[in-house]
Amino acid sequence: MAKKRVLVKFSGEALAGEAGHGIDTQILNYISQEIKSLVDADIEVGIVIGGGNIIRGVTAAKDGIIKRTSADYMGMLATVINAVAMQEACEHAGLNARLQTAIKMEQIAEPYINRKAVRHLEKGRVVIFGAGTGNPFFTTDTAATLRAIEIGAEVIIKATKVDGVYDKDPAKYSDAVKLPEISYEEALMDHIKVMDDTSIALAKDNNLPIIVCDMNRKGNILDIVNGNLKNCSIVK
Repeated sequence: MAKKRVLVKFSGEALAGEAGHGIDTQILNYISQEIKSLVDADIEVGIVIGGGNIIRGVTAAKDGIIKRTSADYMGMLATVINAVAMQEACEHAGLNARLQTAIKMEQIAEPYINRKAVRHLEKGRVVIFGAGTGNPFFTTDTAATLRAIEIGAEVIIKATKVDGVYDKDPAKYSDAVKLPEISYEEALMDHIKVMDDTSIALAKDNNLPIIVCDMNRKGNILDIVNGNLKNCSIVK
């Protein structure tokens, strides 16, 4: 069944490309074109991007010099940097895009207001949500699930470097088996890394399907929205 409103979650690392850090503008351009294909098909799109290409709160706080709360706020600011870049890329592709942040920074973005975000979506604007949930100790996976529920998205699409969920890391194990469909309970198992436990539990409580797909397969996200689930995995 075709979906009308979706939230797409990208990792910060996805923007870094082969360099492994920073922002590769060609990848930004590619992502914006994928998003444009959704908008052109009358799909309302929200976006959440991580900040791992710049800094991760957990990593910054690991030796105790920087407190975890401060480190997580640093990570939130990193997501805003990526979100600003994504907004620019979307506008370069001819889309109308709005950036809302969970931490107020009026010179850069609108503060997150749910009703305003929904109105933007209804008008065909892409809405990018930055600064996570605005709280430390919560990942951008949780932020993506929270925003998806708040805006009434019918599905959350986690666009990654792999084409779905596997029973173990396919980058490390050649015998890893793809799981086309799994339950929320299975997704919470330690050896299956879909999203963090909080985000999966939140999705379960609100019956929000999570689809994991390869962002590098051109046209894949649009295919998924149109009901073609061949090149992905679904958690429900």
